[in-house]
Amino acid sequence: MKKIIILGSTGSIGKQTLEILKKDKKNFKVILLSTDKNIKLIKKQIKIFKAKNIVVTNKEKYKILKKKLKKVNIFPDFTNLDKMIKGKADYAISAISGVKGLRPTINIIKKTKRIAIANKESIICGWELIQKELKKHKTEFIPVDSEHFSIWSVIHNYDKSEIEKIFLTASGGPFLNKKIKKKTKPKDAINHPNWEMGKKISIDSATLMNKIFEIIEAKKIFDIELNKFDILVHPKSYIHAIVKFKNGLIKIIAHDTDMKIPISNSIYLGDSNKNYVRTKKIDLKILNSLRLQKVNYKKFPVIGLLKKISNNNSLFDTVLVSVNDELVSQFLENKINFLDISSKISLLLDLPLFSKFKHQKPKNLAQIEKLNEFVRLKTRSLSVISQKK
Repeated sequence: MKKIIILGSTGSIGKQTLEILKKDKKNFKVILLSTDKNIKLIKKQIKIFKAKNIVVTNKEKYKILKKKLKKVNIFPDFTNLDKMIKGKADYAISAISGVKGLRPTINIIKKTKRIAIANKESIICGWELIQKELKKHKTEFIPVDSEHFSIWSVIHNYDKSEIEKIFLTASGGPFLNKKIKKKTKPKDAINHPNWEMGKKISIDSATLMNKIFEIIEAKKIFDIELNKFDILVHPKSYIHAIVKFKNGLIKIIAHDTDMKIPISNSIYLGDSNKNYVRTKKIDLKILNSLRLQKVNYKKFPVIGLLKKISNNNSLFDTVLVSVNDELVSQFLENKINFLDISSKISLLLDLPLFSKFKHQKPKNLAQIEKLNEFVRLKTRSLSVISQKK
């Protein structure tokens, strides 16, 4: 029976992971679940999966759950992992969104044989730290973003020098064939045509900022230069990655718009008994109408940010993530309009206050977390000032 850890079990990825495990419960034992504040849902998860170790990071919600559940170990953070987990789990998935997911990700590596990371920000901001921990504790890593899992599944047996080009696909989000209006409401921007995702990543998909992040993420994971990556708009979200090799071969990875596919593959990899997700039959209509096109830079100006990013890993990657996170939060709170996200992020990144971090390398976790707080605070204050003007 495989021991399983889920960081962020009440989020979209966490819930889908548990749905996979629920259909094969006899082969899995969930030993740790975590949430920030959704204690109503995690109580249900505890009941179904008999999990004995729970982390609730919101202080008030932690106190409430601690009082209600006496027979379960409730913790306020991940500092007592040795108490929670004896030895190593077989599999952990990191699905806590944002930079706040980096510390738990790094902490959990030593307690699992395999880790699947769905958190973009963790990889973008702290890949060097993650990589160091993976090597130190001999933990296997699998990316589970659909694009990165697709690339990984194609190239992990190839030498990277054999790769000519890698294309990541973008659906174009809810506004691909619509005019983007200044008064676009958050409920319209999070209404993705193909995927069921959380609010923040849905906004990133609507601006195409998620593709900027995915290219940086892929550059780090696969150690491949930025100029070997490109983006193609693919409204059906059926193709997730295209890899062109120098020998002339082109490999295309396609699958249904279901995150359970990369997640279940990461869980069952190497197992003799595989209970994969049931998928649809190949749809010839989709294959005959794949429609791939170049990105419209006027409609999606954030793609121009690729010119500001270098091949060198620096703290500027954390700045980029933090500025975007804060602007998206402000949009969801109706403090700025949708078009402001793209225009403000470009202006803010050019400020010497932020651009100086292009020349500084990440040293430790505390430095990254402190910078994230500083950048978000500055972004908030600068955005308020510009709105008043």
